[in-house]
Amino acid sequence: MKILKKINWQKVSAFCNRISLLLQALGCCMLYFVIEAISRHSLADAWVYMISRPWVFLYNAFLIFTTSMIAYLFRRRTLVRLIVGAFWLILGIINGVLLANRVTPFTGPDLKLLSDAAKIMNKYLSPTMLVFVVILLVLLLLFFVWLWVKGPKFRGKIHWVVNLSLVIGTVLLFSGATKVVLEKRILSNYFGNIAFAYQDYGYPYCLAVTLFDTGISEPNGYSENLIDNIVKSEGDTKDSLLEKQPNIIFLQLESFFDPELVNFLNISEDPIPNFRQLMRDYSSGYFRVPAVGAGTANTEFESITGMSLRYFGPGEYPYKTILKDTTCESAPYVLKNLGYATHAIHNNEANFYSRKSVFPMLGFDSFTSEEYMPDISDTTETGWVKDHILTDEIVKCLGSSEGPDYVYTVSVQGHGDYPTEPILENPEITVTGADDKEKNNYSWEYYVNEIHEMDQFVKNLTDTLANYPEPVILVMYGDHLPTMGLEIKDVKNRYLFQTQYVMWDNMGLEKKDKNLSAYQMAAEVFNRIGIHDGTIFRYHQARRNTKNYQVDLEALQYDLLYGKKYAYGGENPYTKSDMTLGVLPVTIGEVSKIADGTYSVTGENFTASSKLEVNEELAEGTIFISNTQLLVKDVELKEGDKIDVAQQSNSSTKKVLSRSAAIIFKEPLAIPTPSPLPQDTLTPSANPEGTDTPPEQPADTNP
Repeated sequence: MKILKKINWQKVSAFCNRISLLLQALGCCMLYFVIEAISRHSLADAWVYMISRPWVFLYNAFLIFTTSMIAYLFRRRTLVRLIVGAFWLILGIINGVLLANRVTPFTGPDLKLLSDAAKIMNKYLSPTMLVFVVILLVLLLLFFVWLWVKGPKFRGKIHWVVNLSLVIGTVLLFSGATKVVLEKRILSNYFGNIAFAYQDYGYPYCLAVTLFDTGISEPNGYSENLIDNIVKSEGDTKDSLLEKQPNIIFLQLESFFDPELVNFLNISEDPIPNFRQLMRDYSSGYFRVPAVGAGTANTEFESITGMSLRYFGPGEYPYKTILKDTTCESAPYVLKNLGYATHAIHNNEANFYSRKSVFPMLGFDSFTSEEYMPDISDTTETGWVKDHILTDEIVKCLGSSEGPDYVYTVSVQGHGDYPTEPILENPEITVTGADDKEKNNYSWEYYVNEIHEMDQFVKNLTDTLANYPEPVILVMYGDHLPTMGLEIKDVKNRYLFQTQYVMWDNMGLEKKDKNLSAYQMAAEVFNRIGIHDGTIFRYHQARRNTKNYQVDLEALQYDLLYGKKYAYGGENPYTKSDMTLGVLPVTIGEVSKIADGTYSVTGENFTASSKLEVNEELAEGTIFISNTQLLVKDVELKEGDKIDVAQQSNSSTKKVLSRSAAIIFKEPLAIPTPSPLPQDTLTPSANPEGTDTPPEQPADTNP
């Protein structure tokens, strides 16, 4: 204490002020190290990152330093520095919490949705942790108030010209540094896998890029004349002449690719014999995708719209940006104009990647998620619904309309994260060859056995469709490589942004093998069956492999989504569709009292996510018996109660997705004799929804 009293704090303060820029820079480096340690859940990993990528580390610290320079425009510089530092630290903590629960890191679109954070915080934090977080935030706010009143304040003269020049100069220097690190390829402005990009290029940089660099930039020379020339370059518009319109099915297989392409793996038997045979018998080839390891929704976007992701912002998901507010030309819109009914299917929850909100912007008439599937009890060891149930859902869609159908199906069984310990008791296929037994062999063995089951599903589906009484064309492909940390040297085809596809049909189409990008596939299918509608699809049919193909594609995409829509005559012709959830409607028929507080509800198309709703309140004692019967316990109905059956989301929000038409309850004159029920249904299960909620990805960690 005596030593502290002898210190001349005024001299210390004056010295610190003289070297404040150096101290501030060191503080930003320390803060950034803590942020990376939180994001990576490891001090050791953060240290390795700092040592192995020093220029990337310094660049990100420089970014934080640049934002903190605003302190020199205030007298309470300590307070301003702490506020800026707290802002970055809180963002780092949010990212760390999210990465503990999903594959996809915290991105710019997430930052824009912070106003909705309270609605989903319970998904990632327990009630106790929520209270703890609120207390910490209140204490932090009180601390800032105390600093404002009692904290240190710069007493000298503020040289506004000098200080403002210092701030502007730092910003300009940072801009120049950004240009240099991009030119030297120290950083990248294209993210094939957003989770990997955050690991490689640092959290602050990636967050800033995903926040500010979104959409498609206006191309040089953008004008009505430019777009008119591009449209005319498609040549004379061909009429779509179809003798008989075939059903069109796209099947996007989660993380599906040929593991025999991996150089170091030893696999006991071929895991995908059926898919491989189909590739030999039908049109097939390599399928270029926009992502690696995650990003399901982006492969989906390209396949549905014919638009390339390379012109959007780094790591951008159009599902989370432009498609929240704008409709987009797509295969569903084009085909609807030709008399098709359009359907989407996904054996995961409806709100994953915001599909429930996005699919109406893409022109789908119906969307069947897992909440509308009658039995999702067969899951993988990691909790994902298995793909074999999709066969029945596809057939339902084909039979739901009198005319032809377009069915876009997204599978989920092959989804990561993959286990790092043996969880398969008796794996049908064994795998060796990876260097790290725990991290790779067990993960690869699990993955290979899952896609082996997916391959069996492919056979079951094609066998079913082979006997279907209508013409069908089915395109199947993997959405991206699995999240296994593969490098170019590890795969025989020397390319990571690539899976394989097969174009199966029961129409006798000629086999034509070619390699295609995801955004070219719909145009190729349309061309094979004589459809030449849609601005973007006609463009691919006429201009693929021609001069300026990519340059003009970028300009056309800008015009259709962000520009003045010259290609459409100045106005977007596509309106949001009135999409239904589930291809078959959930209906409520009769409600019968079995005993005091217990009722039997009959109807149609019930699922494990069906809940009786009484006067707009969910009856938590609802038990799924079959697709025509629910049992409801711990509820008393009264004359005149408004009753419906609600489909509850399987996500943590548990929001109601849709409701059946309501009926008014009437007291029976006498208690009817109930139909026999299985004994075990009279005891509510621990999970009244009848299903385990599968773990969330990504992203494409995505998914």
